Amino acid sequence: MVRRKRIRANGEGSVYRQKEGLWAASITVDGKRRVFYGKTQREAKGKREEFLRAVSLGVSVDAKKQTVEEFLVRWLEDSQKQSVRPRTYERYEEVVRLHIVPMLGKYQLQKLSPEHVQSLYARKLEAGFSETTVHHIHNVLHKALKTAMKWGLVSRNACELVDAPRKARFEGRALTVEQARRLLAVARGHRMEALFYLELATGMRRGEIMGLKWQDINFEKGLLRVQRILSRVPSKLPGRGYVEAEVKTAKSRRSIVVAPFALEVLKRHRERQAIERAAAGDAWEDHDYVFCTSIGTHLNPTRDILDVLKALLKEAGLPDIRFHDLRHSVASLLFEENMHPKVVQEILGHSNISITLDVYSHMLPTMQSDAPGRLDDLLKE
Repeated sequence: MVRRKRIRANGEGSVYRQKEGLWAASITVDGKRRVFYGKTQREAKGKREEFLRAVSLGVSVDAKKQTVEEFLVRWLEDSQKQSVRPRTYERYEEVVRLHIVPMLGKYQLQKLSPEHVQSLYARKLEAGFSETTVHHIHNVLHKALKTAMKWGLVSRNACELVDAPRKARFEGRALTVEQARRLLAVARGHRMEALFYLELATGMRRGEIMGLKWQDINFEKGLLRVQRILSRVPSKLPGRGYVEAEVKTAKSRRSIVVAPFALEVLKRHRERQAIERAAAGDAWEDHDYVFCTSIGTHLNPTRDILDVLKALLKEAGLPDIRFHDLRHSVASLLFEENMHPKVVQEILGHSNISITLDVYSHMLPTMQSDAPGRLDDLLKE
């Protein structure tokens, strides 16, 4: 008896294991059969589900005619806008619009080759863009093409077959102990005095310190909890302006023991803020921010923080540094005191210790200065 081959209807699919050991999950859409492969059954089915979600969002399943530009526009709108932070989305959109689309947008997505991608990188470097910028272009395109593979639009990620430029290492400028003391000396009495004292006691990110609330500080225990950030929503997105958002990573949500010198300044700052609140009357907006304007609203990160820092640095005769360099300064001061990298990681809120070691590896050799002597004492005959 001859068994007739069953013709599957639109939308039906199956999951099976191949001779090579890989799992395959198939699906028929608009009369076309698509197969997704994975090392496990779950991985193969997951890729198929990603594809079906893309179809439900209106992503074209006919990738033969779809251009790189058409795909990237849809990728930004349907995949990234809701899944990444507004600022991240803004950077992705700029990279796509300014760098990728002008050179690669006209190519058919399925015909995008490693040569095309490598040429993009080479021409950007020739145009004077830094290796860091080109590395960022690579990351965005790589992420987009990874999604294209999940959606079943391409069979390979061209970015994985090229030599991407390495991200240039950037080392922040850290203040010395003496320089940090001079900065705090000129900040004394300034309305934002407590902000810079707290920054040099905790190394908090600017968005974290802007989102800090009085309810996050336990003066009796000397503890501060980092629970949110203030994040800017780009003008092209709904709800533009600054909004409270989740911290960067799970490790960013942390408790920090605050040095007594900073706690005392914070107490004075709270008293000063109470006077401002009374003076503002009905104009005061109660958001419970530790650092805010004279009517209780959030600070402007440039006008109210960075510009003030620049002025204080100039007054103190110190190098012109970024606000983020105060964070580097805290790490530097801690390492100079031979603080264990794990402790520094927890204070700064890095997602894992490898980030701490990578960013501050240039500071670690000073911690090893007495190592030869100790080994000599242990092992010499």
